[in-house]
Amino acid sequence: MRSGSKRGLVLSVVSAALLLLFMAWGDRYLNDFETRLLYSWAVNAIFAVSFTLIYGHAGQFSLAHAGLAAVGAYTVALLTLTPQEKLVMWLLEPPVWPISVISWPFVPAMLLSGVLAAVVGFFIGAPALRLRGDYFCMATLGFSELIRLVFANLPSITNGAMGLRGIPRYAGLFWAWGFVLLTVLVTKRLSESSYGRAIKTVREDEIAAEAAGVNLFRHKMLAFVVSSFFVGIGGALLAQLLGTIEPRGFTSTLTYSVITMAVLGGMGSITGAVIASGIYTFAAELLRAVESPRAVLGINLPGVPGMRVLIFSIMLLLMILFYRRGLMGSSEFSWDRFLASVQLRVSRATRKGGEA
Repeated sequence: MRSGSKRGLVLSVVSAALLLLFMAWGDRYLNDFETRLLYSWAVNAIFAVSFTLIYGHAGQFSLAHAGLAAVGAYTVALLTLTPQEKLVMWLLEPPVWPISVISWPFVPAMLLSGVLAAVVGFFIGAPALRLRGDYFCMATLGFSELIRLVFANLPSITNGAMGLRGIPRYAGLFWAWGFVLLTVLVTKRLSESSYGRAIKTVREDEIAAEAAGVNLFRHKMLAFVVSSFFVGIGGALLAQLLGTIEPRGFTSTLTYSVITMAVLGGMGSITGAVIASGIYTFAAELLRAVESPRAVLGINLPGVPGMRVLIFSIMLLLMILFYRRGLMGSSEFSWDRFLASVQLRVSRATRKGGEA
C-alpha cells in the first residue's frame, strides 16, 4: 500500500471515530431540535447513498425506495413493540401470532429490517431487472405502491391504514451515523472493486458489457439487493425517529425526495450524496417559514402550504438546467487532494508574507 493511501486510510478512520464520538456527545448534550435535525440528515444520507449505488453506479433508475423503506420501518416497529402495546393498538382485528407475542432487542430488529428489505428487493428485481429504461422505472414504482397497499390492507399484521403508534426509540445519533458510515463504507468498497468496475461498464453500455463477459442480471441484482438492504435500514431509522408510521407516509413523494438529494449531490458521488442530504435536510427546516403566516414590514403574509415542495422543485430545475453534474459530479472526497490544497494555500500565504 502506498504511503498516500495509508495516510488517507488513517485520516478516514480517525475522522469516522471523531464523528461517532461527537454523535455520542450529541445524544447527551444537544437539544431535541438539534438532535432531530442531525438524525434526519443521517436517514436522508442513507437513502441518498443507496440510490447512488443503484442508479449512479449501476445505471438502474429505481423508484422502489418508498416501498422498501416501508418494509424496514414496519419490521422494526413490529419487532420492538411489546405484546401489551400491540393488544391495545390493534383495534380492527387482534394481531396474529407470532406478531402478537414477539418482542426483539433493537440491534437484531434493525438488522432483520435490512435483511427483509433485501429479500423484498430480490423479488422485485427478479422480474423488473429484466426490463430496461422506462419499463424498469415504472415496474419498480408499481411494486413500491403494491407494498404500500398491502400494508394498508393487512389489519391483523400491520394494523392496516391506522398505522403503528408509540414505536420505542432506541437509536440515537450514534447509531444513526454509525449506519451512515457502514452504508458509505460498503458502497465505496463495492464501487472500487472489480465488481464496481463491471457494474459501471453495465451502466455505460449493457451490450458492450455483455459482450465482454459481464453477467448483466447478476451484477444488477447484487447492486439492487445491497441498495435495498440499506434502504430498509434507513426506513427502520425513520420509524425510530418519527415514533409513528402509516402506509400513506411511504408514497412516491419519499422517493422523489431521495432523487432530489442524489441529483443535487451528483449522481455518481457518494460524498455528494451525503453533502446534498445535509443541505436538503437543513433547507427543508429553514423553508418551513414560507409555509407559516408571518408579518414582514408590517404586512401580514399568509402561509402557503406546500411551498417548500415548490421551492425544491425550482431548485432542482435550475440545477438540471445550469449545473447538470450536481455539487460533486462523479468525484469523491480525497485526503490527498485536500492536503495538497491546504499545503498549496499555506505556501502561497508564506510567500506573500515574505514578499511583504
